[in-house]
Amino acid sequence: MGIIVNKEDNKNTDLERRITADLRAKAVETAPDGEVTDFADDSEYVRDTKKTGRFAWVWIVLIVLAIISLVIIFMPVSRD
Repeated sequence: MGIIVNKEDNKNTDLERRITADLRAKAVETAPDGEVTDFADDSEYVRDTKKTGRFAWVWIVLIVLAIISLVIIFMPVSRD
């Protein structure tokens, strides 16, 4: 038999709501024009990168084939 517990039954929901509201207010206050960003696209190291292309699966297949080839090459041969 199980007990159904709603998230609202948690004792810390009031505290969680206050913390969330406080963090949201600080984020809106510090952001220009009230917009909230995730800083992923604004980072310098991400600026000139491209998304994975259509043929990325080819690289995965080639790597798997290379690993299989190395296992076959270096596997000791059992001689009866």
